[in-house]
Amino acid sequence: MTLPVTGVSPEQGDLGPPGRQALRLFIRNKAAVFGLVLLAAIVFMTLFGSFFYDQDPSRIIARPLQGPGEGDAPALGTDYLGRDVLAGVVNGGSTSLTVALVAVLLVAVIGVSLGAISGYYGGWIDVALMRVTELFQVLPALLFAMVIVALFEPSTRSVAIAIGLASWPQTARLTRAEFLRLKNLEFVKAARASGASDFRIIWRVIFPNALPPLIVSITLIMGAAILFESGLAFLGLGDPNSQSWGLMIGLSRQTFLNGWWTVTFPGMAIFATVLSFSLIGDGLQDAFNPKLRGR
Repeated sequence: MTLPVTGVSPEQGDLGPPGRQALRLFIRNKAAVFGLVLLAAIVFMTLFGSFFYDQDPSRIIARPLQGPGEGDAPALGTDYLGRDVLAGVVNGGSTSLTVALVAVLLVAVIGVSLGAISGYYGGWIDVALMRVTELFQVLPALLFAMVIVALFEPSTRSVAIAIGLASWPQTARLTRAEFLRLKNLEFVKAARASGASDFRIIWRVIFPNALPPLIVSITLIMGAAILFESGLAFLGLGDPNSQSWGLMIGLSRQTFLNGWWTVTFPGMAIFATVLSFSLIGDGLQDAFNPKLRGR
């Protein structure tokens, strides 16, 4: 029997629609649902927080280093210049999340494209692309990103590009492994026999079946990208014209002993965001694991 060109893999077909099965397993995972709710709250704060707390994070509003609840200080206190820490936390998320999102999109485009071509064609193409991947993989990621940002001056765009260029090899190797596993299965052979082009086989036949582990990987990379951006900003390589959680920590590190709140609250925001992506990634990994669908 000839399998449909765009159908699911036979190893998934006996358990019904894999997407519905995965969604059901994901919803049953309380930790993953908590991570999703936490991420939704953070995104809501980032997008709409300024409507509920309309304060300029760069404006000096009180004495420097006033703790939460001291005198005329705002809810989370002031930093070393007298700026509102709560306003910085609310507005700083947009830069951190934007940089991480752009970096992950770059990772997906480069990593998936190179990994798919390498795994599907094999031979000298596979060897050449994997040597390039290994070259980027052995470079110290943070040092490589620092060099890129320093060359193009610190900005939101250069930081996002630097993180993306330093993070794509893992996705490329995972995509290659999935294509090597899937390209010789019966439904792919049926697509070739029907006269489908390589482009159609790669992106319409194999790629949808290789997508689940890639979704998990991209989700986890999103959290790592936020940590990456925070690290660069902490080292003074973030965009000085854009507020971010990492930049807040970096600028306040010398006054931490006198004002713990200036570092703690943006650090908690980073921790909560990375934790949410980690929980979602773990939940997706369990949901897309065929061994767990029979439970």
